[in-house]
Amino acid sequence: MQKSLLFRNEMLEYEVLGNGLPVMLVHGFTEDRRIWDPLLGSIKDKYKWILPDLPGSGRSLFNVSLARLSDFSEVLKAIADQEKISRLVFIGHSMGGYISLAFAEKYPEMILALGLFHSTSYPDPADKKESREKNIRFIQKNGSAPFVEQSIPGLFSDGFKETHPEEILRLVDRYSNFTPDSLVLYLDAMKQRPATTGVLESITRPVLFIMGEEDKAVPMKDVLEQCHLPQIAYIHILTHTAHMGMIENTSLCNSIVDRFLEEIPV
Repeated sequence: MQKSLLFRNEMLEYEVLGNGLPVMLVHGFTEDRRIWDPLLGSIKDKYKWILPDLPGSGRSLFNVSLARLSDFSEVLKAIADQEKISRLVFIGHSMGGYISLAFAEKYPEMILALGLFHSTSYPDPADKKESREKNIRFIQKNGSAPFVEQSIPGLFSDGFKETHPEEILRLVDRYSNFTPDSLVLYLDAMKQRPATTGVLESITRPVLFIMGEEDKAVPMKDVLEQCHLPQIAYIHILTHTAHMGMIENTSLCNSIVDRFLEEIPV
């Protein structure tokens, strides 16, 4: 079911599917909620999925009042409040994981479990911040479409790009219509984000780590360093996979998420 709410004077769109344990799936950079479609598969009706389009993505309008990822966590809170859900699971892909961690830092009492899907609690290192600045200047000069065309292929393993070129082209076509303002806002917010390792150290609920063996955006080494921080951790390494496990390794990711959700104490 398609739903909407007014958040800080701009319309926000999200979708609710299924029934049962509430799970919010938070998409990443240059994505919208449709990025999760392959993952849901056989578990689409097994849980209550809440899939937002973050402001500036998909059907949700750009919101000039947002500047930091902690601001975006308030978007998720507004959705949970509208749905009258006081405790739920968050699974975030990449930037969506950063926002989910920011939410968990503000509202730990609402977290039933947390999933970091190709994501990290580390802040950007200096070289990554420099890269984001470079990308911001590129977008401001050339627009969104050339940036998306250049960046999306780099999120996939070489093997997947060779065998599924049509999938890469489909995603490039789907996500080439972002406004430059939206992409610049996301890049700047990610660049400015603080470390959230303290969230992982203090959380008492289960944490799922899914990482790609060939992920260059969020290196497996960085994620492995964090896996010991939570009291309860589920750790999965996707071989021959880069940053887009829900597409590169759909069946396995579907199974991993299902098993994780089944074991969550409510």
